[in-house]
Amino acid sequence: MLTWLVFLLSHCSSEKKSHGRPCALDELKHTLSFPFVQTVEHGFPNQPSALAYDPKLQLMAIGTKSGAIKVYGAPGVECTGLHKETATVTQLHFFPGQVKLSQPLIATRVTVLLPKLSCDLLAVGTEGGGVHFLELPSFTLLDRSIFQDEIMQSVPEEYKCGKSLGPVESLQEHPQHPDKILIGYSRGLVVLWDLQSRHADNVFLGKQQLESLVWVRSGNSFVSSHSDGGYMVWPVSSSTPCTHEPVTSTIPYGPFPCKAVNKILWRTTESGAPLVLFSGGMPRASYGDRHCLTILQDSQHITLDFTSRVIDFFTIHCIDRDKEFDDPLALVVLLEEELVVIDLQTAGWPTIPSPYLAPLHSSAITCSYHISNVPTKLWDRVISAGQRQCHLQTHTNWPICGGKNLAPSPKQQELLLTGHEDGTVRFWDASGVSLRPLYKLSTANIFQTDCDHNDSLTQAGEEDWPPFRKVGCFDPYSDDPRLGIQKICLCKYSGKLLVAGTAGQVIVLYLCDEKSDHMIDVATVDLLQDREGFTWKGHDRLPPKSSSVPFAPGFQPVVLVQCMPPAAVTAVTLHAEWNLIAFGTSHGFGLFDYHRRSPVLARCTLHPNDSLAMEGPLSRVKSLKKSLRQSFRRIRKSRVSGKKRVMVSSPSSKVQEANAQLAEQDAEVTPVQRRIEPRSADDSLSGVVRCLCFADTFLRDGTHHGPTMWAGTNSGCVYAYALDVPSQDKFSEQSVEALLGKEIQLMHRAPVVSIAVLDGRGNPLPEPYEVSRDLAKAPDMQGSHSVLIASEEQFKVFMLPRVSAKTKFKLTAHEGCRVRKVALVNFSSVASEDYSENGLVCLTNLGDIHVFSIPALRPQVRYDCIRKEDISGIASCVFTKTGQGFYLISPSEYERFSLSARVITKPLSGFEERWTVILCLLLLFEFSWCSYHNSLSWYHFSFCTTVPHQANGTHKTQPTGESKSVGDAEGKSSVFKMQTAAK
Repeated sequence: MLTWLVFLLSHCSSEKKSHGRPCALDELKHTLSFPFVQTVEHGFPNQPSALAYDPKLQLMAIGTKSGAIKVYGAPGVECTGLHKETATVTQLHFFPGQVKLSQPLIATRVTVLLPKLSCDLLAVGTEGGGVHFLELPSFTLLDRSIFQDEIMQSVPEEYKCGKSLGPVESLQEHPQHPDKILIGYSRGLVVLWDLQSRHADNVFLGKQQLESLVWVRSGNSFVSSHSDGGYMVWPVSSSTPCTHEPVTSTIPYGPFPCKAVNKILWRTTESGAPLVLFSGGMPRASYGDRHCLTILQDSQHITLDFTSRVIDFFTIHCIDRDKEFDDPLALVVLLEEELVVIDLQTAGWPTIPSPYLAPLHSSAITCSYHISNVPTKLWDRVISAGQRQCHLQTHTNWPICGGKNLAPSPKQQELLLTGHEDGTVRFWDASGVSLRPLYKLSTANIFQTDCDHNDSLTQAGEEDWPPFRKVGCFDPYSDDPRLGIQKICLCKYSGKLLVAGTAGQVIVLYLCDEKSDHMIDVATVDLLQDREGFTWKGHDRLPPKSSSVPFAPGFQPVVLVQCMPPAAVTAVTLHAEWNLIAFGTSHGFGLFDYHRRSPVLARCTLHPNDSLAMEGPLSRVKSLKKSLRQSFRRIRKSRVSGKKRVMVSSPSSKVQEANAQLAEQDAEVTPVQRRIEPRSADDSLSGVVRCLCFADTFLRDGTHHGPTMWAGTNSGCVYAYALDVPSQDKFSEQSVEALLGKEIQLMHRAPVVSIAVLDGRGNPLPEPYEVSRDLAKAPDMQGSHSVLIASEEQFKVFMLPRVSAKTKFKLTAHEGCRVRKVALVNFSSVASEDYSENGLVCLTNLGDIHVFSIPALRPQVRYDCIRKEDISGIASCVFTKTGQGFYLISPSEYERFSLSARVITKPLSGFEERWTVILCLLLLFEFSWCSYHNSLSWYHFSFCTTVPHQANGTHKTQPTGESKSVGDAEGKSSVFKMQTAAK
């Protein structure tokens, strides 16, 4: 582990000299380190393709199209493996034991696998209709293969008709006689094969194309599902070796043509009537596009209607062979975009809320916001509001409960807020390994839209057929793109929330424990300030409702501020102690007093050539002539590279004079630096407001501090306003006033990404209410304050109030990259909880992370984090105040990482029994150089109690161990032994 010295304090140096030995503080500094580690993946696996469940270990595995395998048990018990080739996992099977490959296996495409419960044999069905057997655990190919020629000898002549039986579609072990297996062929023929005598005990002459088979628990019958939308129950009797017709044949949604029943399960219950569950089978013409799963029991009939395709499903039921009934507890359905679990023991079959695998992308994620160290009061109130929203869910214990979560309880509660395209904000428990949904806030109900948010399917009456029930929360379709959430800000001490959207809407919400019905105050702020020559060509504003609106307990809107023109909001900030919010768009920024419901300030930042800012993000209108003109203008400017740049400034401004002096220094470019050309002042979108912040600091002079507001734009301009905020008891009587105190223009006009004010000791200022409630130390108001301005190209620290440059670091000149995300982070020492230091963390457009000391801006470490091609991942990154971070690795998954040696959130799990879990995976490869299509691979995951399992849960894990080829002719197989990281 690398150890980095951040900086030395002067009094420690003197102490070291006086005593002749290192001081204690120096030793603590050496314990600070910034080890980068990707810890866990939150969310739902992208593009799942296979599902498996071990009823004995109570573990679930999910395979994906990218070759990833994720294993889940009780909340907090999870691990991930990734195949070294990009391969689709088509089947997953659990079985205990240890697996090694010995010799060639198959020579045709694999269609189905059956690991026997005795764990000594693996049956492999193929596309050619053959069934092969491997001895376990040696994986030796046995000379017991079953070919279609042998099967056809037991079939009557009139059934043969010169047709092939087709591929093997299903293999099922007899529940009472392990030496017998059920073989189902695509044509419809089903054979009960005795492995000992190598003879067909029974043949069942099905006439419909077969999709799946399942045994009834007693073994006296089995059920087959077919392509015509029906299923059949077949009796199994030794006295009837050849069965021509089933006992019953049912097409639940007939008589019109129906889609195939892809899979069926038949579970017996102590109450008498069996539980029948099947996917598909819907009427082709009317509901052929629906993704459904049907549950039948006696007179009860429910059609679960999902918004994404059903991948696979299983039931959690009794597996004790001494028991007479299955008595299923829950139904687990893996969909293409989410996991749904149904409680089969509760009347009405409600859903069970999932503690993990939540679909983060139920609506596309547009922004995110993290809150560390959430107060208990706010935490409890948010959870209480969320529980009231789950009236259609049961609170039964999570049924997948294998393993033990050995990770220590989190020392603090963390919230991750995600804004979505449909106007919702979702609150997630980010304290541990499992990202758990807590509460959902919707902003769509305060606007007049053309959509009806109450889905008619949820209001299905008794006469509706089929009896649809909308299940799941994945809904990718936004009713109005203007509802999309762009920015979020939350005060964790006052419970006040600020949400801004795509159509210039800025909403202030209070956390209330009771439901209410009230009108929302609406205020309009014109950011153009009557400037002539600009015409908005983008979308219209969202019209607010003119009547009172009912609100459930939780965050309830009180004020709606509408920016005009209604462009997307690009920056927001909130100061609950001062009752102020600030917001910015591509046209300017505004300051609003939400206590008095009155605007304080509106400033237009548009340049005369900012015509692109008038088109909006949803407009496709763009002038080709203007684009060409700007391109040629940039080419001309790039040819003039050796001339010194002179800033256009006001001679009366001391700030501009200081910047001019810095410009002369910057003109001397050292050989190790890249020359960075100044950007044009008339570049399109130069007026976009990139960041806003409030601070209590020295702006007017060095003796009087007070409230200030800072704004940074895309053109490298920083505005600093001195605010006159009345005392708490005079908020209702006096209004807030704002006066422009400073205006800074950065030399290269690089966009300002972040602004932060540091106190006299170089520490960030505390959050609102932290000092007044004795939750943080008061900032140093004796020494000189400074402001840290981070642009896309460099970091600069200016002394206040003179705004004189103190230090800087040219990131683009040194590293050739541009800053995308910036955060001030508190790094705690591993040796002592009481010692910590602040650092500046930034993410660049190349996907690497840099850590700097503050205020000295000394580089500490650099890590490669995100691929530079992953633009959405870089744009989605959010840092926490304790040294962790999140970024999207797919539309549905967050990757979590840590830069702190002390604050790391990762899975740590174990098992009570000494078990080794083996996953047998059927992977589909697509080779471009031959016709090989399939590979059979095995991954080895070890879980035990003597050595606690610890997996980092990332796609960085690669298979280790040896692999051997076992394929020929039409198939190619490999075996990979993967041992997850153990500690």
